[in-house]
This record gives sequence, C-alpha cells and structure tokens, in this order.
Amino acid sequence: MREAVERRLQDRRRTKPSLRPSQRKGRLLHVRSGLSAEKTLLLRVGIVAALIALVIAVFWFDRDGLKDQIDGHISFPDILYFAMITVTTVGYGDIVPVSHTARLIDAFAVTPIRIFIWFIFLGTAYELVVQRIVEEFRLSRIQKQLQGHIVLCGFGHSGFIAAQETVSKGHPADHIVVIDESEDRIQLAADCGFVGLLGDGTSEDTLKNACVGKAKAVIVSTGRDDTTILVILTVRHLSAATKIVANIKQEENIKLANLSGADLVVSPPKIGGYLMADAVETRYATPFLCDLMSAGGQMVLSERRAEPDEVGLTMAEVTAGMVVQVHSHGRDIPFTERNRYIIQPQDTLLIISPPTDARNPSPPAG
Repeated sequence: MREAVERRLQDRRRTKPSLRPSQRKGRLLHVRSGLSAEKTLLLRVGIVAALIALVIAVFWFDRDGLKDQIDGHISFPDILYFAMITVTTVGYGDIVPVSHTARLIDAFAVTPIRIFIWFIFLGTAYELVVQRIVEEFRLSRIQKQLQGHIVLCGFGHSGFIAAQETVSKGHPADHIVVIDESEDRIQLAADCGFVGLLGDGTSEDTLKNACVGKAKAVIVSTGRDDTTILVILTVRHLSAATKIVANIKQEENIKLANLSGADLVVSPPKIGGYLMADAVETRYATPFLCDLMSAGGQMVLSERRAEPDEVGLTMAEVTAGMVVQVHSHGRDIPFTERNRYIIQPQDTLLIISPPTDARNPSPPAG
C-alpha cells in the first residue's frame, strides 16, 4: 500500500493532470465531449472546411447555371468567391444563379450546409467562450456563499449515503460540494441538490475551487485506499484545520490514513464484520444498531455539547435522551458511570434520542 501511494505521488510529479482545461477550472455540470478543447476546435474547423469545399465543388460542376454580372465569365476564383459569400449569407448580387438547377441546388443543398456551418460557429462560440464565462461566474458566486460547508470526494454508494445522511441530520444540501470524475455521478449529485464539481479530488485546483480551507469537514470516499490517502495529503496540505473523515477499506491502511492527516477513519468492512458477527448470535441487535446509525431510524445516536441546565446532573438524570457516553477534557466516561458521573461545563454528550424528520432516497449503483 505504501509503495502504491509513493508511485502515484511520483506519477503526479512527473505528469500533468489528465483533466481538460475546462475541468481544471472546476466547471459545474458541463457536458464533457471526451476531447480536449484544442482537438474539438480543430475537428470543427476541419468539418467547416470540408463543407465549404463541398459547396465550391457543387458550384464548380454547375458553373453553367451561374452568371457573372460583371464580365459574363465564371472562373474558379469566381466560384471560390461566390461560395464564400453564399455560405456567409453576404451576397453582393454580382454573381447569381440563373438556371433552375442552380437555384434548386442553392435552395436544397447549399442552404442546409450554410445553416449547419452557422450552428457550428455559434455552438463553438458558446461552448468555448460563453459557457466558460457563465460557469466561472456561477462558480465564483457559489464560492462566496460557501462557509462551514462539507466537501465530499467520491460519490459512489458510500459517498451517496454519507451525503444523504448529512442532509438528514440538518445540513443544507446546497452546502455540500461533491467532487467526482464521473459526469453521471455529478449529474446525480446536482439532481439531489448538491453542488457538483467534475474533477479529480487529488488535484489542488479542484480542492481550491471547492474551498476546502473554509469547509467544516472533508469526507473522502473514493473507493480506493491509495487515492483516498492522496486526497487526504492534498487536503491537509491546503488546510491544517479542516476536519477530514476518510473511508478506508483495508485495515492495514488505517494507520497510513491517520498519518496522512485524517482526523477520523471509518472502515466499512470492519464495521460490517462486527455487525455480521453479532447477527450470528442475535436477531434484533444488528438491525437495531443499523437503525441507530441512520437519521431515518426509530432512534438516533447524536453528539452535542451539554446544555447549561444539564450541567450538575448525572448522566442518568438527563431527560433529552439516554446519555450513553460523555467526553470530558480528554476522558471518555462510559455508560457504567451514568449514576455517578456529574456532567461538567463543556462536556460532550453522546445521546440516543428520538429522530427528526428524515429522507431516504435510493443510492446510486456501484
């Protein structure tokens, strides 16, 4: 695992990011063509040139149907000139179609080509200029509103559940920024009300566009431990204070994630193993624990500071719910002390209580 991370770090030093320039700008929810902007422009220039050449060829083979009002003679430069002013709809009237065939060709062959060429011009101008300006304006406006938000790197199954649970616990959906390299997942994130950034979570530019320095927390769930650790390193490099929660699959990589700067590491396979082991000997414990972890369950496990009117009470005397643990000045007070421990100011309570309203949409496949 360590060798894999080191190799990927070396690859990042040797090579530039594989994202297109528009992606490195952090454009929101744009349609990706699969080609770079330069290749797209060259391809369209080639199509336009081919269509103009086709118009020139058509006019040349039907030059007898054209009339030059100046000298009465149609030469190849005249055809080239007439094709260009016809395609651009300028039309000076010095060369005109006079035969029925020439007029039909101009109406049913050249006119569709002319319209198609203008569509290419307008589409290219919108995609390469107007759309980028609009997207950068939208991104700038969103960035000004981001403060205390959550950045989610990776919108697979686990990332989707994490985002929905975060919303269920009261965090606004439009203050969750989703980063993923899959356009389909970014579109799904937008449909859910999140802010979507199509890009690489290991890229500093992408993370800066997501304003990780002002984020409340960054959740890293990329699906690969080496990628997750790279994201952690990059986020920690950009912000020393932002809380990082990481999803790590292999238990041996948990230590690496912690050393990389993660504040909290969650290992779904490990948690799943605990639940399955409990399910062997019990029937109701595992469903209850799963229900407890979900904001839409019958009971909710939450964490908060002790209220002023709770200070001085024992854990058992708190009426807002069942206090199962207290974190006090670096110490964890267990449930067994609930009748003896007196709650102090600034204590953090872990409470099981009735849930608030929750939503449970279906997660994405994969």
